[in-house]
Amino acid sequence: MYVPYFDAASSAPLHPVARQALLAALDEGWADPARLYREGRRARLLLDAAREAAADAVGVRPDELTFTSSGTRALHDGIAGALAGRRRAGRHLVHSAVEHSAVLHAAAAHEAAGGTVAEVPVDRAGRVAPGAYAAALRAAPGPTALACLQSANHEVGTRQPVAEAAAECAEAGVPLLVDAAQSLAFGPVPGDWSLLTASAHKWGGPSGVGLLAVRKGVRFAPQGPADERESGRAPGFENIPAVLAAAASLRAVREEAAAEAERLRELVDRIRARVPRLVPDVEVVGDPERRLPHLVTFSCLYVDGEALLHELDRAGFSVSSGSSCTSGTLTPSHVLRAMGVLSEGNVRVSLPLGTAEEDVERFLAVLPDVVRGVRGRLGAPERAEEATAASAGSASGDSGVSAGPAGSAGPGAGGPGAGGPGDEEAELVVDSLGKLCPIPVIELAKVIGEVPVGGLVTVLADDEAARLDIPAWCAMRGHTYEGERPADRGTAYRVRRRA
Repeated sequence: MYVPYFDAASSAPLHPVARQALLAALDEGWADPARLYREGRRARLLLDAAREAAADAVGVRPDELTFTSSGTRALHDGIAGALAGRRRAGRHLVHSAVEHSAVLHAAAAHEAAGGTVAEVPVDRAGRVAPGAYAAALRAAPGPTALACLQSANHEVGTRQPVAEAAAECAEAGVPLLVDAAQSLAFGPVPGDWSLLTASAHKWGGPSGVGLLAVRKGVRFAPQGPADERESGRAPGFENIPAVLAAAASLRAVREEAAAEAERLRELVDRIRARVPRLVPDVEVVGDPERRLPHLVTFSCLYVDGEALLHELDRAGFSVSSGSSCTSGTLTPSHVLRAMGVLSEGNVRVSLPLGTAEEDVERFLAVLPDVVRGVRGRLGAPERAEEATAASAGSASGDSGVSAGPAGSAGPGAGGPGAGGPGDEEAELVVDSLGKLCPIPVIELAKVIGEVPVGGLVTVLADDEAARLDIPAWCAMRGHTYEGERPADRGTAYRVRRRA
């Protein structure tokens, strides 16, 4: 049975050219390219041809490009090598708040080894502001060794101002490493960057092949096991068939990209425009203009992300999510958290090359019923029910809800600033302790109409997603989020009704 695959940002289907190159290279590229006999020379020719093709696509010299075992490996090796090469220049690392987790892990390892790290914030669209990298470099506690910035975000598709950031870094004498995994299929990365990484399975090549480009003049000291292969930057025997397939597919995808990107952008524009009209209480996230052509992300109020993805899979659609509800850590996506947008019920649609228009139309047709069904099973309120008049009565009879002055708001509502002697403003308290996303927000929505306009509702929750989703809910609903305060258990989130 044919199932539309809408998760190209995780891994694109193997391109036909990659399959052909892989099969052909299995017969020709199995020998050691370092040997001088006939089979070795043939393997070397294939490896050199692949390097030239990939370097041309990236925009570097062949001797500046290394094949690694994955994009993640390329990021770790690139960051470690650049930091080691510039150890005398400084021990400070700068990166945006929405980088791939591999960059965050590398930064944590650098910090644990005694280095310092600074995050550059992004706006609500997930984009770094002009001048932000220059400001971060000026504010550094010491000389900066390396800066990192993705070319486009893997979760929301927002393109970053790489050329501007590279110019700011160059003026300060700091190399910029660019993670181009999501964008390289659609064209080279502009700007005077110093290092670049990418991953073949993102553009339809085989998995297990990454690219690391280090431009001449960049101080770089390879870390890890010593080896003479790949200029000492990627130890181990080269997987020549996979490398050849990766380079061949990159060139093929590039040739298709211009026309295909325009068509995919139109399909994504259709999703961006129609989903909020078809499904109530949806926030489409990411920059609407400066974005990848094939990717769109939206979040649905009152929806369990894992249940939503399972139901879409049953309906015949393979999509992904950055929602905390689908994460083993039960914490919100660091990308969505940095943007300050809703995380619950998050869906990422990333269309592979060749996606049919009718598949997108069918997705838009089934999505409303899928979301409605998930919300119904969770007992989510209808919009009208949230505006229940205050005269409807006290919620004290409802499980987990109590009423009282702020200073005695119920279990765990005490703590600094949660109220005290003389503070007798009445508020409604919702005890959502032990409940996971999206239940705390659903319970808040159900009782907001129980307080008068100007009244307070405090939600007690220990789910990390509540810290992001309750303020986002307030912004969507027009209520005032008054902040969080520590409680005996969990956190007390205070909301003031405005309508």
